[in-house]
Amino acid sequence: MKAKKVKFNKQQMLWGYIFIAPTAIGLFLLNIKPAIDTVIMSFQTSSGLGEPEWVGTANYTKLFGDSEVWQSLLNTFKYALISVPAVIIFSTLTAVLLNQKIKGRSIYRTIFFLPMVAAPSAVAMIWRWLFNSDFGLINNVLTKIGLEKIVWLSDPDIAIYTVIIVGVWSAIGYNMILILSGLQEIPKDFYESAEIDGAGAIKQFFSITLPLVTPTLFFVVVTTIIGALQVFDAIFMMIPAMSEAMIKTQSLAYLFYKYSFMLDDKGYGSAIVVLLLALILIITGIQLKLQKYWVNY
Repeated sequence: MKAKKVKFNKQQMLWGYIFIAPTAIGLFLLNIKPAIDTVIMSFQTSSGLGEPEWVGTANYTKLFGDSEVWQSLLNTFKYALISVPAVIIFSTLTAVLLNQKIKGRSIYRTIFFLPMVAAPSAVAMIWRWLFNSDFGLINNVLTKIGLEKIVWLSDPDIAIYTVIIVGVWSAIGYNMILILSGLQEIPKDFYESAEIDGAGAIKQFFSITLPLVTPTLFFVVVTTIIGALQVFDAIFMMIPAMSEAMIKTQSLAYLFYKYSFMLDDKGYGSAIVVLLLALILIITGIQLKLQKYWVNY
């Protein structure tokens, strides 16, 4: 009897390995191996001609003394510090509102989720047209109400905030769905008991809804921060490469693209993206440590 049980367990393990093999192989080939190759490339220099040359830590020495890298790091953190709280707040409020019994609730949920279905490049191009300084719809509305036109995409002091607006708008729908799923897991009995005790909607939100949805909020916060630190497509599609605003807008991800594919310096570009990876790992690790102080499981 014992021998049969061992044999049965081995068969289970075999089938388990077979089922996870496609995902594991894909993960290694598409994620892990490229990451390892990127780290190795960061210690090399390559101009696209001939074999890469090993230069040790020269790329990192150059990186930490490069003012453009520090400016891009500042831009990345500015984008994250503004966009992440905005996304979390608007996504949570939208999810709470669409969790109520209102007419046309399914239609509203679909509308808010539509930005996630559309291609990021197409979305960015539409917003670029809306923010156009000369004939854009937004400036047209501003002039109609007696305000001056704003140079949304070319002003170095404004362009980063224009990108943030697009980033927040495009992220609300996806995070709203995640938070909505967390809200629907909260037992209705809690709200019924709170109503009997005389608690209003605001009291219920801060005493019941917010504490019990923190596990979902934690996941949303982590993924939103990672996405914000990797912002690229909106900057690439909306801000002209030769614009004065680019230096005050470009992120580390854009700088990686610039050196790797525009300037064909893949070694230095790899060093930049390794720096970005290290920052993401450190920030995510800090969040994992701090979750015990505010997440209720």
